[in-house]
Amino acid sequence: MRIGIPKERGEGQTLVSVVPSVAAKLMKLGYDVCVEEGAGLTADCPDSQYADVGVEVVSREEVWGSDIVTFLDLPGDEELSLVKKGAVLIGRMSPWGNDALVEKLQGMGVTALAMDAVPRISRAQSMDVRSSMMNVAGYRAVIEAASAFGRLFTGQVTAAGKMPPAKVYVIGVGVAGLAAIGTAGSMGAVVSATDVRPEVADQVESLGGTFVEIPVKQESADGYAKALDEEQQRLTLEVYTEQCAKNDIVITTAQVPGRPAPLLVTKEAVAGMKPGSVIVDMGASALGGNCELSKVGEVVRTDNGVTIIGYDDLPSRLPGQASQLYGQNIANFLKLATPAKDGELALDMDNEVQRGVTVTLDGEGMWPPPPVKVSAAPAPKAEEKAAAADAAADDEEEPDTSGRWGLMWWKALLGVLAAALIVASPPSVAGHYIVFMLACIVGFYVITNVTHSLHTPLMSETNAISGIIIVGAILQIGFDNPIVTALSFVAMAIAAINIFGGFTVTRRMLKMFERSSDE
Repeated sequence: MRIGIPKERGEGQTLVSVVPSVAAKLMKLGYDVCVEEGAGLTADCPDSQYADVGVEVVSREEVWGSDIVTFLDLPGDEELSLVKKGAVLIGRMSPWGNDALVEKLQGMGVTALAMDAVPRISRAQSMDVRSSMMNVAGYRAVIEAASAFGRLFTGQVTAAGKMPPAKVYVIGVGVAGLAAIGTAGSMGAVVSATDVRPEVADQVESLGGTFVEIPVKQESADGYAKALDEEQQRLTLEVYTEQCAKNDIVITTAQVPGRPAPLLVTKEAVAGMKPGSVIVDMGASALGGNCELSKVGEVVRTDNGVTIIGYDDLPSRLPGQASQLYGQNIANFLKLATPAKDGELALDMDNEVQRGVTVTLDGEGMWPPPPVKVSAAPAPKAEEKAAAADAAADDEEEPDTSGRWGLMWWKALLGVLAAALIVASPPSVAGHYIVFMLACIVGFYVITNVTHSLHTPLMSETNAISGIIIVGAILQIGFDNPIVTALSFVAMAIAAINIFGGFTVTRRMLKMFERSSDE
């Protein structure tokens, strides 16, 4: 099958759906690839780069007449009239609540795959174009805010005086929010963030930010926050208004596919902000925005000196990187849908990722797809929780002690043997045993209190200790007492296992982060 890469003709669109390096990966899957002349110029991908990897540069008509056509956003009727029946269209389509679009695609007799509808589950992350674009947009939002802010982000103490750091407040800790938090923090700002999902607090703190709690909690089953009722909206707006007055820069990231963005920053909140403050409304679109005063695609300056940025094309302001990520998302999807690597698309409607993006299949309407939950394990019902609590109470009332002594006898034996060894040893050695026992106790409590994420760095410390043990054992292995010699040999063997085992485990962990040759 032949994949066509057209030139994007949307106003302000600077991206291309597939860059040359990704096109080469598609060819490894067995596809023929062609690109429209000048398609990648705005993303710094000239035609010569496509030609260098074996991609044919052709006309617009030939590209849109390909078996598979990839694009950023669904084009106009002029381009769609060039698509042949039975073709496959891959791109962002925003099919939510758009029955007219589904009917139109059905009438064309095509297979339409909406890449912006990739379900938010772990195994689909590499294909999620919404996350990829929001990652770029979150970074760019901070850059736009810094440009409009007019002051340094990082605090400094100079001979001329002290400059406090900028205070950045991010509303919404999704992909865009996390990117904004990381970027603002790396620029030296003091960052705080809020989300209705309390479980993201650890993610905020891991990036050096401060999580600001709100009196509304939600649990997400599909990776997205739910709409709030009037009371919840009132409570959250009180927190947002208070935080807006305290911070210099506010970045809002809330978006709901197919629906207007929720209101997060009211005009009263804007009025309470300091002159020179900046709001970046990442939810700004034709359907509305997160800020009541924002205008889509424009920069607004309020009477009290607050700058409100309502750009809806933030990824297009970083076209090279955004195009690379978008194209890789498509390549990852085609890799999933081309298991034989023979250049033939083999869609599997039993696969929830492929089914989730399918709007039409050979002209048959497939939208909406069945719901997909982020968590594979359903939450226990109230009756099950009560039964579990009752069972736990019963266990507490009648504890089972039948196997306790069977598990403890060997510990008692080791204690007796250790005491006998201390008694039989010369008085000059007894002090060493005491130091050894104290070291064991301290080591046990130190290691068990180390977080799991630091176990790998801790392994290097244990390797150093094992090296000291080996040196000491080598010095003792030639001792006249055969018991000392035997213990020295055992010590060397165990320490060696610890060292080489540690390097093996570390190597396996590092391989998890290595990029495979076909990516």
